[in-house]
Amino acid sequence: MTSTSDTGLPESSLETVKHYTPNILLINPWIHDFAAYDFWSKPLGILYLASILRYHGFNVSYVDCLDRFHPKAGCSDPNARYGRGPYLKTKIPTPKGLEDVPRNFSRYGIEPSWFREDLLTISRPDLILVTSLMTYWYPGVQETIGVLKDTFPDVPVVLGGIYATLCRDHAVKNSNADSVVEGMAEGNILKLAGDYTGYQVKMKFEPDDLDTYPYPAFDLQRKISYVPLLTSKGCPFSCAYCASHFLHPERRLRSPASVMDEITYWHQTYDICDFVLYDDAFLTDAEKHAIPLLEKIIDSGLNLRFHTPNAIHIRGLTTHIARLLFQAGFKTLRLGLETSAFDNRKDLDSKVTEEEFAEAMVCFKEAGFKKDQIWAYLLAGLPDQTMASVEESIDIVRQNRITPVLAYYSPIPHTVLWERAVAASRYDLESDPIFTNNAVFPCQKDPFSWDTLTRLKDVVSGG
Repeated sequence: MTSTSDTGLPESSLETVKHYTPNILLINPWIHDFAAYDFWSKPLGILYLASILRYHGFNVSYVDCLDRFHPKAGCSDPNARYGRGPYLKTKIPTPKGLEDVPRNFSRYGIEPSWFREDLLTISRPDLILVTSLMTYWYPGVQETIGVLKDTFPDVPVVLGGIYATLCRDHAVKNSNADSVVEGMAEGNILKLAGDYTGYQVKMKFEPDDLDTYPYPAFDLQRKISYVPLLTSKGCPFSCAYCASHFLHPERRLRSPASVMDEITYWHQTYDICDFVLYDDAFLTDAEKHAIPLLEKIIDSGLNLRFHTPNAIHIRGLTTHIARLLFQAGFKTLRLGLETSAFDNRKDLDSKVTEEEFAEAMVCFKEAGFKKDQIWAYLLAGLPDQTMASVEESIDIVRQNRITPVLAYYSPIPHTVLWERAVAASRYDLESDPIFTNNAVFPCQKDPFSWDTLTRLKDVVSGG
C-alpha cells in the first residue's frame, strides 16, 4: 500500500515533484446574478497571489471567466468609459426561492465552451486556486468548479476569497472545492502551495508590509484597460453594514513612494492612464498618506485619471485636499454618504455629520469639480428603512447639486446589522446566501413591491 502525505499526494511522488516547477492555475469565476457590470471590478486578491507565486518561482496560469476581451467576445474599445464595460451574459434559470423576482437571471462572463477550450490550452496544473467575491454569487463559483473538476478531475481545487471567508461552512458544503481557505491568503499562500506540490520556497516578502509585495499580475489578463490600486488595507470606522473590519482587522498603509512607483510602472510599461482606488478609507490620516501621494502624482506631471468606486470618506475633507484631488486627475468621485438622516445614523456609522457634508460640497465645488463628477452613495433597503426616508436623502443630495446613486443593501454575515437583517427579511437569509442578493431588496417586507422599487429608481433619475 502506498502511503500519502497530508496533501493527498503519494509520499513517493513528493521527491519527484520537488525536481520540477509546479504549475498553478488561478481562476476568477463566473457571476450568476440579476445584473452585473464591470464597474472597475477586478479580482485584486487572486492577482496578488498570482504575482507572489510567480515571484517565488512557481509557474502560474490565469483564466478569467468574466473576461470582456476574450477573442470570441468581440469587445469594443477597451479605453471607452475609462475602461469600464458590460460583461457578456447568458440567461439561465432563476434560483429556487427567487421566482417572485420579475427580472431575468443570467450567467455573466464567457461561454462555458470557451472556458473549456481555454483550459485545454494551458499546461496541466498541479493545483487550482479559485477566488470568490459576493456571497450570493456562489452559484457561479459552483459552476466554475464543476467545469474545472470535469477538465482536471485529479487536480485539487482550493477556494478562497470573500464568500469563502464570510460563509465558510456553506462553502465547504456547497462549493465542490477540495478545500476552503478563509481570510486573506497572502501570508499563507506559499505554505499552501508547498503542501500540495512539495515545492518549498523561502518567503521573499513581508506579508505585514504592503510595500514589499510584488505588483499584482495584471499582465496575465488579455488586456489591461485600467489598474486597481490598493494603497491601504482596513478601515477604522467599523460601520454596521460593512464587513471590511472582519475581512481586514488591522489597518495597514503603503508608503506614498511605493504607490507612486507602481503607478509609474503601469503607466510607462503598459500605457495605463486609468487607475482605480480600492481603498476603504483613502482619506483617513490624510496628512501622512493621501496628501503626500497626491502631491507626488501632481509633481510627476503624468497624464493620469483616477476613480473611486469604493467611495471616499467625507469627514476630514478640506479645500486643500479637494484641490489636490482635482489637480491629480480624479475624474470620478464617489462619496460614502449612505443616508442624510444625520440625527439617526449612529446605529449605522459615524462617518459624517450634516455640517461636514455641507462643508465638503463647498470644498469640491471650489476645487473645480463638476456636478457629474461627484456622486453620493445612498443605502436603500436597510432593515426597517422606509422608502420615504430614501427619497428624502435623494432630495438633500440633489439640493447640494451632486448626483445621488442608490447602493442597494446586501445583508452580510459577521456585521452588526446581520441579526436585524435576518429578522426583517422576507427570506430565510441564514439558510442560503442566495437570499442576500441586494437586487431583490431582501430586508423589505410589506408594503414593499417591485413597483415601489421602480418608482424609487425614477426618483433617482429625476423622473
